[in-house]
Amino acid sequence: MTEPSFPRQFARTRRFRLGTPRLFGISPDGGRVTFVRSAGGDDPVERLWTLDVATGEERLVADPAALGIGAEDLPEEEKARRERSREQAGGIVAYATDAATRLAAFALSGRLYTVPLDDPAATATELPASGPVIDPRPDPSGTRVAYVSGGALRVIDLDGTDHLVAAPDGPDVVWGLAEHVAAEEMGRDRGYWWSPDGSRLLAARVDNSMLQRWYISDPSQPAAPPKVIAYPQAGTDNADVMLWLLGLDGSRVPVEWDRKAFEYVVSVYWGTALLIVVQSRDQRTARVLRVDPETGGTTEVREDRDPSWVDIAPGTPALTASGALVWTDAVGATYRLLVDGEPVTPAGLQVRAVLDVDGDTVLFAATAEPTETHLWMYSPEDGPRPVTSEPGVHEGRLGAGTLVVAARSLDHFGTRVTVHRDGRQVAEIASHAETPLLTPRVTLMRAGELELCTAVLLPSWHEPGAGKLPVLMDPYGGPGLQLVVAARTWNMLVAQWFAEQGFAVVVADGRGTPGRGPAWDRSVRGELAAPVLEDQVTALHAAADRYPDLDLSRVGIRGWSFGGFLAALAVLRRPDVFHAAVAGAPPTDQRLYDTYWKERYLGHPDEDPDAYTRNSIIHEAAGLTRPLMLIHGLADDNVIAAHTLRFSAALTAAARPHTVLPLTGVTHMTPQESIAENLLHLQLDFLKRSLGV
Repeated sequence: MTEPSFPRQFARTRRFRLGTPRLFGISPDGGRVTFVRSAGGDDPVERLWTLDVATGEERLVADPAALGIGAEDLPEEEKARRERSREQAGGIVAYATDAATRLAAFALSGRLYTVPLDDPAATATELPASGPVIDPRPDPSGTRVAYVSGGALRVIDLDGTDHLVAAPDGPDVVWGLAEHVAAEEMGRDRGYWWSPDGSRLLAARVDNSMLQRWYISDPSQPAAPPKVIAYPQAGTDNADVMLWLLGLDGSRVPVEWDRKAFEYVVSVYWGTALLIVVQSRDQRTARVLRVDPETGGTTEVREDRDPSWVDIAPGTPALTASGALVWTDAVGATYRLLVDGEPVTPAGLQVRAVLDVDGDTVLFAATAEPTETHLWMYSPEDGPRPVTSEPGVHEGRLGAGTLVVAARSLDHFGTRVTVHRDGRQVAEIASHAETPLLTPRVTLMRAGELELCTAVLLPSWHEPGAGKLPVLMDPYGGPGLQLVVAARTWNMLVAQWFAEQGFAVVVADGRGTPGRGPAWDRSVRGELAAPVLEDQVTALHAAADRYPDLDLSRVGIRGWSFGGFLAALAVLRRPDVFHAAVAGAPPTDQRLYDTYWKERYLGHPDEDPDAYTRNSIIHEAAGLTRPLMLIHGLADDNVIAAHTLRFSAALTAAARPHTVLPLTGVTHMTPQESIAENLLHLQLDFLKRSLGV
């Protein structure tokens, strides 16, 4: 029998995410917690569960296998939704409930199911929806379910009566779905919202007709037509997004705001009032608008401006029970929580997200130490107070006094989920995640004058002074993703696996990565290449100063997406430091990425074309003198394969040897088990050969 290997386990468990409870919801009385979880660490099928808070008893509510769902046949819109959210599991990977959390709705293979949550004897039943179902959501009363199908927004009663609410009025129009930049970059993954009384819906009408068309083909299937995608390339038109109030009685009211000046709809809140957040194309101005549900008219609640960009934190806007606006703002060097316009958190505590509002109490995630994220609560009576204190990374939900805490740390693997009432733990939700075959040996340190958060991982068998170790830098290094955290993440597990193969692995979060505050984030405005590369060099040398066994004459670097760009950049601009690189899905031409993300950091390409040239690497191909492996999924619709193919063409034209590994049928997240496993082996082999290990 073949001994199990870490790469195989890593791939089979979908980066150790399978079996982990997630997507928590809390009933209005605080007595029930809903969540999804698969049966084990190698089971890719998520199931819907509930937890009785009083007894701690878990109950399986819906199982795709019991419903006769085997291999999934997903609509294209659902495939796109999962790609945007980087969802690698199957089964019930999303669900929604009514206001009382008595009814849940979910889609399987494009079919619509509902299940009562308060009846232990009830089972899930299918509703006869019209066409493949996307994003089903019960109304607040739990008597009907809205969903999207074929670009139309529909509502079906529980007795099976189906109603068309809004149909596409053009071949490129869809109702009720998030456009590409909203789902990929803004964190808005939905396109419609029920009113609190269930009489109407606020829905996005998305017109993609002005977007350019890109064609993604599968060269291994020459008879198959290419996939056509409408892509908002930097400097080109965005989708035209309108919001409409759609009554179930057939009424239609457009929401009015200056859409020319504020073309981005970033977030929506519909509780005791209807609020929307809109943002200008340059992202330097954002407005919170109150919408009149009867007329569609809007009034400004607040406006925020920033010379670089305005950050809109996840979970905002929101309203407390007393009607105070919950918001965040960059105040000096700190992202602070604002309630009714006043900062209520201290300087130095970086607020990262608003997680829930329970009456007048706000649950939020915040960082004081950059490698840790903790849960905090704010109430007018008690002010801000920490909820978690153990070192690590924490997420949570709060409702009717019930608190769910999901904790990760360096002391244990996986996510520990506990449920609390009245300040004490009353239950723990079991994790079925598989235990990794290795344990990361992480040392956290600060590097250089900027105190760069850096992790060093050495082989478990290495004895100090016993010999020199080649070095592998393993960064992401760019905006939006933090790798150096006080938790046993899958990234650290992979880093430790490379360490066990004979490397000293260094992971560094440079300028622009989250957790350090507004000035840190904005330090890469206009410069996504030079400072982040400089920070990797600084971290490498600081690690070598602390660990003399690091061999700086043999330094490799690997990364994916922005990390892939950084890896290629490293061997191009600093071959004196970096001796080999593996660049996965690298954005080599900044002009080939989307509007919202790229224009935030580099501006509009028509206004600052030099910024795009400075931060692209295709024109530097002739300078390659080190071994370079390029990896790219040919089905990637986020960082399209043209980035690697054009770069490879430029390298070939300059007679620069390099390796290209094209992945047929693979998207940006490489979910296929065999590919995820073997990619680790192939990268290891390339790095060993290139560095003479």
